Amino acid sequence: MKLQQLRYVVEIVRQGNHLSAAAEALNTSQPGVSRQIQLLEQELGFDIFVRTRNRIVDLTEPGRRVLEIAQRMLGDMSALRSLKEEISMPRGGTLTVGVTHTLARYVLPPAVEKFLNAHPDVHLILRRGDPEEICKMVEAGEADFSIGAQTMNQFPELVTLPCFELPRSIIAKTGHPILDAPELTLADVAAQRMIAYDTHYSGQWQVMNVFGHARLPVNVVLSAIDGDVCKSYVAMGLGVAIMTAVAYDPERDIGIGMRDASKLFPPSIINLTLKPNGNMRPYMFDFIALVAPQLTPKVVKTAMKSRLARAA
Repeated sequence: MKLQQLRYVVEIVRQGNHLSAAAEALNTSQPGVSRQIQLLEQELGFDIFVRTRNRIVDLTEPGRRVLEIAQRMLGDMSALRSLKEEISMPRGGTLTVGVTHTLARYVLPPAVEKFLNAHPDVHLILRRGDPEEICKMVEAGEADFSIGAQTMNQFPELVTLPCFELPRSIIAKTGHPILDAPELTLADVAAQRMIAYDTHYSGQWQVMNVFGHARLPVNVVLSAIDGDVCKSYVAMGLGVAIMTAVAYDPERDIGIGMRDASKLFPPSIINLTLKPNGNMRPYMFDFIALVAPQLTPKVVKTAMKSRLARAA
């Protein structure tokens, strides 16, 4: 049994059971990944994956336990590497943070600047993905922690702490009637052509739930995963967008305007997510405190210990 085989199991699940995508992410060949999984299953004596016509479609029940163990072992290996850095480089090291585009582009730059000035010997890596992808990075030991919007699915093996909330707004081309309507209603917004985030991004599923509960159909003409892309098409007059207010910059976003929509839609809740058994170095707590001052080392450590106690 090889650790690399367990890494393949985790990556296949992370890629939605697509062998080719997993192989690409692991910089190896699809036949090689398939062969290693088969060897692991032969050694264990049971199937890890459910297959239909030689295609992986799901995990078996024993496979789910294999996944949990694999994630834990890979996380422990990541903690060992972090410990090695801590001993060999007491003042420096590497910090990998999973982040969404909105946070990386509009929220984190001031914190990143302060952090790098305070910790010149630390190599900071920002790995971008949707809220669920960055949580999976933490699960797989590919990120020390993640900072992103609330996810549709739960990650019970991780510690999740709220950082802050981002209110939502309506973005439209300058001169659009919705920007000057005396009273903004949900029906007014639903009647517009919509430029929307993909539902996995920025808590967009929460926005769509509001329309669904009100039984108002929405005409989404274009979906994107990048706020800047959404604003480009809004500026062309192709539709309006519902975005977090922080994503709008009146000095840079020429040709578009913003209107507060916090009374119509819930805010985007931004969470810190990390492993309960992660090896947290002092500079990691410093980064967290720059983003969410209320999340002191004591608060984070207490949450981590509490999660471990529940799992015992």
